[in-house]
Amino acid sequence: MQDALRIDVLTLFPGMLEGFLQESMMKRAAVAGLVEFHIINPRDFTTDKHNTTDDRPFGGGPGMVMKPEPLFAAVESVRGPGSHVILMCPQGRRFTQSDARRLSASHDHLIFICGHYEGVDERVREALVDEELSIGDYVLTNGALAAAVVADAVVRLRPGVLGGGDAATGDESFTGNLLEYPQYTRPPDFRGMRVPDILFSGDHARIEEWRRRKALERTAERRADLLAGCEENRENNT
Repeated sequence: MQDALRIDVLTLFPGMLEGFLQESMMKRAAVAGLVEFHIINPRDFTTDKHNTTDDRPFGGGPGMVMKPEPLFAAVESVRGPGSHVILMCPQGRRFTQSDARRLSASHDHLIFICGHYEGVDERVREALVDEELSIGDYVLTNGALAAAVVADAVVRLRPGVLGGGDAATGDESFTGNLLEYPQYTRPPDFRGMRVPDILFSGDHARIEEWRRRKALERTAERRADLLAGCEENRENNT
């Protein structure tokens, strides 16, 4: 059995995460002892009377850069031998479901550094960070929301968080390089829109075949790039 996952998030804006951690799956996982969250404000590790966490960039240019001293002190206050430090920033590698699986299975302590202003001093990257991640090709005000997205994707894959069975490992989008097939529930007829008859057939083999076909069609239509790594695509190219 895996140990509880500990997640430390270093951010100048703790309030952006407090509500997120008190709702839905995150709250249930914490109450069940499956995950432990800590929000750390780098301002608490400053040494000047103004609690300064940023300064002008050397060489000139717009904006401010997060100083190394508070970030080093904050990370070192919680980092242990098995800790994995992640910097959330636009220059990072794009986060994927495979990253979520890797982080969930391989680490019991994640430390997120949330950038702000024009980013962090480069020495933070060089000496503190194990990997850099981005959630997309766009810029946010700071990294707190991005850290929340990654934490959510990772926590839901931990054993017990979503209950038993294959709740987090079934046919969800991106689990096997395909988007998820269409889902339906009651009523069977809503405003003239009927649920496909195949789903009432009771023939599980035919239903699975239909779902697989629909998943392939949806992926080809919306995310054809994913098919490059799909098993069906590999088989067709042999």
